[in-house]
Amino acid sequence: MLPAVVLLSGCGLDISGDEDTATQSSVTAEPTVQIAGAAVKGVIQQGLVVANRLIADKDGIYAPQRQAAKPVLTADDGSYEWQLRGKAEGWALVELTADGGTRMICDVVPQCDQAGGAAVAFGQSMPLDSNFSLRGAGDLRMETVNLTPLTHLAVTLAERSGDGLSPVAISNAYTTVETWFGLPAGALRLTPPDLTNLDEMTGVSADAIQVAIANAAFLALVNDNAQWDSISDVLADVSSQVSADGQISVMGDGTNVALADLVSAAALQSSELQNAVDSSVISQRLAVVEHRNVQRFKTIADVNEESNADVADSGDTTDGTTGGDETAGTDSGSTTDTSTDTSTDTSTDTSTGSTDEQVAGTTEPDTSGDSTSGGDTTTDTTTDTTTDETVADTGTDTETSEPVTETTPEETAPANTALLSWTAPLTRENGDSLAMGEIAGFEVVYGTSAENLDQSLAIGDASVDELLVDELTEGTWYFAIRTLDTDGNRSRLSEVVYKQI
Repeated sequence: MLPAVVLLSGCGLDISGDEDTATQSSVTAEPTVQIAGAAVKGVIQQGLVVANRLIADKDGIYAPQRQAAKPVLTADDGSYEWQLRGKAEGWALVELTADGGTRMICDVVPQCDQAGGAAVAFGQSMPLDSNFSLRGAGDLRMETVNLTPLTHLAVTLAERSGDGLSPVAISNAYTTVETWFGLPAGALRLTPPDLTNLDEMTGVSADAIQVAIANAAFLALVNDNAQWDSISDVLADVSSQVSADGQISVMGDGTNVALADLVSAAALQSSELQNAVDSSVISQRLAVVEHRNVQRFKTIADVNEESNADVADSGDTTDGTTGGDETAGTDSGSTTDTSTDTSTDTSTDTSTGSTDEQVAGTTEPDTSGDSTSGGDTTTDTTTDTTTDETVADTGTDTETSEPVTETTPEETAPANTALLSWTAPLTRENGDSLAMGEIAGFEVVYGTSAENLDQSLAIGDASVDELLVDELTEGTWYFAIRTLDTDGNRSRLSEVVYKQI
């Protein structure tokens, strides 16, 4: 009873039906796109898969172009193939349903409980009820489209859009769901690994594992709550919340599934899986994922306590969170406190002026005549390293903000990671106030050279104030952060800090 990942790969191939092959060869075949992939989260066997193009009507409302077609079944390894008429262009909706012959591999540790039946051990197959379904959508020109509980929620959220399942609505909904679960930008496009076979996947990233565990949490709730008989029940509850309000309960009311419940279950599964794998590499990455989920749970709890919020943000403030590719010409002019936290207590505070340094490939900010420009950014930087190295004080005098509070993770982060923390700005560079509701998120940029910060991670949640960057190779890594506002404006980068790995 766990989610599937369905991969879409597009290429122009001929399709053969029931007609004689020789007869078909004498005519020009209609262009088709082959949709091929696997249901692998845990592996879904004999699942029914259908794909349909998303087409806009005369009013610009997008909906699936339903065609009479027999579903294809996933194989024992979760793989399937589907032929979709037409060229490899546009977007498609992919749907997986179950019948009496559909089964799934349990990837919840230590077991998957079943209502009215014996528990199924981790790694063993179990039946899926006929109410189970998953949906996902994506651009046919891309290589993959995943089907998981998270993509299912994203499609449900996108359906609330005034223009239906349009590419824009789907993209925005994917970003919103990533924000809810504290996932990095683009995470729902990653292929989650099979959690029952992690020892054979030492090359899998912590981000991909985090996505897989976030999806596993939906079934893990069945084990811990008598009110849920199956993952279908959990999905139906969360989907109904999203469909009705465009939101999901944050802390819960004892009746509905809550975001905090799912994140907590993901943290627990990350911990349990560390004892189930033999690979030290995978165990280390699971520790990273556990820490991320613990921090996300704390953020959810803190935000709920401060605002008494009952629902997660529907995502209206996520514009401009994808980094430097959109609206790169202006500044949000924010003041950001940043720090990197590792394993020792050597620290130094630095205050610096704003810098013009940008992510590689983006334009310089345009500050002339803009209401968001004109002030200095302030960075109170605390850097802990294992080699007693600190960031040198530049001695630059600027306006100051409330010092950042150094935090120590409950679990020791792996040696090849850097924990960044910051304080959200309260003012723009020109001195105007900046409300939390005006902050869309943050962008962390980093690299092995302070002059070439060529990697970036977008955070589409203004309440997040920490990020664990993992899988860093040996050497010195440099980090900086900028703030993104809801109008798509970006601040200048903060002072660069570094860590020796």
